[in-house]
Amino acid sequence: MNEERAREVVEHLQSAALELIAAARAALDVAEDLVKDPPSAPGALGGMQEAARRGARPDAHRVQRIDVS
Repeated sequence: MNEERAREVVEHLQSAALELIAAARAALDVAEDLVKDPPSAPGALGGMQEAARRGARPDAHRVQRIDVS
């Protein structure tokens, strides 16, 4: 593997890690809101369920297959 490809791999991994951190922060924000205001729980959870449902659709994310030789 040459240096350029190795650098690209690291950049992609860093980007993915930052996305995971952002998702965790968002989930913690929702959890904090639910702890602070329990009556809002049904609405907040319903919104999360709808977002998950939209993200789970087969056409929600396009995946490109890249053959590596």
